[in-house]
Order: sequence, then C-alpha cells, then structure tokens
Amino acid sequence: MKKHFAILFAGLLALPVAVGAGDKAGPKDNIPPPGFEALFNGKDLTNWQGLVDVKARAKMSQAQYAAAVEKANKRVLPNWTVTDGILHYDGKTNSLQTVKDFGDFEFLIDWKLAKKGDSGIYLRGNPQVQMWDNPIGSGGLYNNQKNPSKALKVADRPVGEWNTFHMVMKGDKVTIKLNDVLVVDNTPLENYWERGKPLPTTGPIELQHHGDPLWFKNIYIREIK
Repeated sequence: MKKHFAILFAGLLALPVAVGAGDKAGPKDNIPPPGFEALFNGKDLTNWQGLVDVKARAKMSQAQYAAAVEKANKRVLPNWTVTDGILHYDGKTNSLQTVKDFGDFEFLIDWKLAKKGDSGIYLRGNPQVQMWDNPIGSGGLYNNQKNPSKALKVADRPVGEWNTFHMVMKGDKVTIKLNDVLVVDNTPLENYWERGKPLPTTGPIELQHHGDPLWFKNIYIREIK
C-alpha cells in the first residue's frame, strides 16, 4: 500500500503545472517608474474596455460608440479578471483595449503565454506587435508587408516565464526591446486597415487575443509630446 501511494504521489508531482497557477504580483509590481503612468493598477480594469473595431468606430456617432462600448464590456470584461495583481484572460471572448487613444508614446508591459500561445499588441488600433510561442520569436511587426515584419533576434524567455516589452512609438515608427534585446529598430508600422495610407496619428492600445490564455502586469505608458 505504501509503495502504491509513493508511486501515485510521484506521478502527481510529474504533472505539468498550469501557466500562471499561483502567480502573484510582487511588492514592486504595478508601480509606474518615474515619468510613466500605470495603465493597469493591479486591482481592476480601470483604463480598459471591451474591443470596438477602429474601422467601425470611425463611422459611429458618439452615442453609437458609447453603446458599442457598453455592449463590448458586457461581453468581454467577465473573461478578463484581476487576481493577486495579475491581469488574466481566459481566451474565451475578445480583446481588451485602452479607453484612451494615444499618439507618440513609450510603453512597457510584462506578459506571459501558455504553450503554443498566440497574441499581440495593437498600436494605435493597428496590428500588431507579435507575441507567441514560436521559434522565430516575438516582437516583430507581424502584419507589415513593405517593411520588416520579423523580430531581429529571438529574445523570448521559456513558456511560462514573464517577458517584458519596451516600445517607443514616434510618428509611424516603432522601436522595440524584448527582455532588453533590440528586436525592432525604428521600423514603420503599416496601416493594416487601409493599406497604402498613413498610420493614424492616434488610437487605442489593444491586448489582442487568438483564443489563448494570457497574463499581464506592469503596464505603463509615457506620452511623448
């Protein structure tokens, strides 16, 4: 009997632990560096709303947009939860975007994926800075056609560990470091929605989803005037 329980216990120890299980923000998490504003306070979804497509939004009146936001929030927000200072998405509905639009900015975010996870960050409502469990690496401007779309180097940490993006967006160009490694060097982000037209001067930041669980913390922004 003792041998049976020993084998069973060893088998339980060998089972994979879910990514993010038991994860908690530390005492220094979600506190913005000097000059930055926290877009995530570690407690709730202040500063965030359900996704309203930027193309559809451009054709809406203010009242129509407000109604679209309300509808999106009812559908999306229950699946984006905050526990122990971590923003978690269960992969079941849709993306999250900032309430506010941004133009030129410096942006910091910690993120984590599950195995084979796929996600991205939209800048000014346009796709996307790629995040995924893929050997070519995260950080590339995935939807670019004329300009480079792949990361310069693979700088991802192993699945289940936290990664950090440091982005600077000026005009239509983006510079990105992933875990302190330069992966995008002052490269134009192309207008995905209207190919050949200039990138919008302002727009929301979106935490995109592809039906996979996601984890975020330490989301900070500094607007560049």
